[in-house]
Formats: sequence, C-alpha cells, structure tokens
Amino acid sequence: MTNLNQMNGLTLAYLGDAVIEERVRFYLVTNYQVKVNELYHLSQGYVSAKAQAAFWELMSSRNILTSNELAAFKLGRNAKSHTHAKNTNIVVYRISTGFEALFGYLKIQGQDERINQLMTFCFKNHDHVKIVQ
Repeated sequence: MTNLNQMNGLTLAYLGDAVIEERVRFYLVTNYQVKVNELYHLSQGYVSAKAQAAFWELMSSRNILTSNELAAFKLGRNAKSHTHAKNTNIVVYRISTGFEALFGYLKIQGQDERINQLMTFCFKNHDHVKIVQ
C-alpha cells in the first residue's frame, strides 16, 4: 500500500479521471443501446465537473467515505493546478479534482471492489443528484 502523504493530489486526479471514465463508459455501453454520440452525452452526466461535484456532495452527506478516502479527496481538492475550470466555477472544479483524486487513490491502493461500490452508488443515484448547469 502506498502512503497517502507521499502522493501528489493532481497525479491521483489524473489517474482517477481515467478510472471513472472507463467505469462510466462500460456502464453506459452495457446498459444503453444507443449511438456513440448519445453515449457521449450520457457520459457527461457522470464525468463532468458539475456531475462529479454533485456526486461528491451526495456521498459526503451520506457519510459513506472512510477517513482515508476523505483525506485523498482533500489532497486532490487542495492541490494547486495550473489549468483552469472549463464551463464551471473554481469551487466546483476543485471538488471535481478531489473526487477524481479519491478514485485515483483507490486504484493505487488496489481497492477495485471499493471503486465498484462507489461507482455503483453514482449509477444508482444519478437521478437523485442535482447537477447545476
């Protein structure tokens, strides 16, 4: 297991972005028989900064995360990024970066089952989150 204190929050977010993207694409392809363009639009409801911030708020409000998971989120959220938020404000962008860092941390820790649990939470609660456009 890798020590969280030795990890870079933006590196975790980079990895977490890929983890989330792969899980979302697999979920959509196996659950929806639509054209690729429609798959792309459906995926935005999961991978956009606004969607990820909404999922984070729901997870946080339900207290389903461990202390290490919260620490990984904070590491990503508080990281100094040289890129800027696209189509959203900086607060939402940072929450999204923290959300991605959480998944990057879980992947590095080899916690694929936990990734599955949290992604299943997102899939099941997609219709219950308020994604501000």
